[in-house]
Amino acid sequence: MKILMVCLGNICRSPLAEAITRKKIEDKLLPWEVDSVGTGNWHQGNPPDPRTIAEAANRGLDISDLRARQITIEDIHTADVIVAMDSQNFQDVRRIAGTQHDQKLNMMLNFSKPNENAAVPDPYFGGPEGFRQVFDLLDEACEAMINQLNKEI
Repeated sequence: MKILMVCLGNICRSPLAEAITRKKIEDKLLPWEVDSVGTGNWHQGNPPDPRTIAEAANRGLDISDLRARQITIEDIHTADVIVAMDSQNFQDVRRIAGTQHDQKLNMMLNFSKPNENAAVPDPYFGGPEGFRQVFDLLDEACEAMINQLNKEI
């Protein structure tokens, strides 16, 4: 199983989702892969936002080695599950991928809040509290996602 997390710049939400999911699948001894990308290319090659790194570190996760990259059509083809952080990311992936990949495209918070299509808020223009809130939302949604996917296979 290969899971792809998607946000706008791949420096805030999707790297956190990648790290949280990676830790959870390691703890559950699942032979899955997880990666993260952005729909935009503004931050390609850069590490996550320093506030993202700090929040992850506060929760025991080291994401300082991650580097932002933009989604490719190969990412779409090789992923089993593509998880968008908000509706704009969802639509951007759909525009790139086409509707033939809809069965693998999901909204992140639909795993913890089914059918709400709620967005993981972008904490980029906020303070540290936004990063804490995003981590908590992602932690819950990633756990629910893993549980759901594990039941499906």
